[in-house]
Amino acid sequence: MEKNTILFMRPVLKEKIWGGNRLSRDFGYDVGEDSRIGECWGISAVPGSETCVAEGPFEGKTLAQLWSEDRELFGGLNYEQFPLMVKIIDAAGDLSIQVHPDDSYARRVEGKPFGKTECWYILDCDRTASIIYGHNARTEEELKTMISEGRWDDLLCEIPVKSGDFLQINPGTIHAIKAGTMILETQQSSDLTYRLYDYDRVDKDGNKRELHIDKCIDNIRVPAERPRKPSTLSAAADIRNLMGDGRLGESFVLELFACRCYTVFEIRVGGSLRLKQPFPFLNMSVVDGFGEINEHPISKGDHFIVPCDFGNISLTGNLKLVASTVMY
Repeated sequence: MEKNTILFMRPVLKEKIWGGNRLSRDFGYDVGEDSRIGECWGISAVPGSETCVAEGPFEGKTLAQLWSEDRELFGGLNYEQFPLMVKIIDAAGDLSIQVHPDDSYARRVEGKPFGKTECWYILDCDRTASIIYGHNARTEEELKTMISEGRWDDLLCEIPVKSGDFLQINPGTIHAIKAGTMILETQQSSDLTYRLYDYDRVDKDGNKRELHIDKCIDNIRVPAERPRKPSTLSAAADIRNLMGDGRLGESFVLELFACRCYTVFEIRVGGSLRLKQPFPFLNMSVVDGFGEINEHPISKGDHFIVPCDFGNISLTGNLKLVASTVMY
């Protein structure tokens, strides 16, 4: 077991009907010129889409293999599979209107260990960007009527967003990313998505994508949950105690959100920053800039995991990262 080894991951790229070319243009991922890559799965143990370690003593091993064979790298956590997934989404077109199940529904109906609680950090977006979040139905009967009659303008809530915004998407929340938005998504290790509406689009073969109306109705919360503003903590005592200095010159750590599924941080480095790693693991994604982590070069588009008991993390350069973990 090599706990002093940072696990640099090789991303998995996903072509999507609504995808664009910014993951290649802005992040440097190697994709074909005509590809419509909508998602980069930077850290994933979802079966069939596992990211692999790109270098070092674990080179070529999938995250799922490491979870099975070297659980102490992740603090010996007692989950059926690695609990989190991190992806970057480039929405050149509107994503479908969708909803996710909670853990209980996922186990009971789909036989999966996790539902899908997720959160969005807006990396970039058009000046007039917005997202779908929530609905206007007051009762379950009104919800069913609006859906059956296709009254989407009446049903759906649309809110403006800007770069740097953070939104928590709980199971049962109707939501959709709209065109012109790029986000980093932290979520449970699950690909369970139920589509409510897809604008009657067809794929390259002329087929409409499957909808899951009954499962959506099973899961949609009525009345809808409204978006909550996260309580960001700058140089707060709990951040200093957990990870070191909450703010040091131009460098700082912000806790964006904490729930039972994950805790998410924003990390800015303007020069240098020294952190502790007290968690079972720490996912890290570089979303802007370049520099080093413990003297290893890192730059925009890199995804890596700092394992349990790693010790101190030394970051230098001009960097913006999003990090995530779970608590013991």
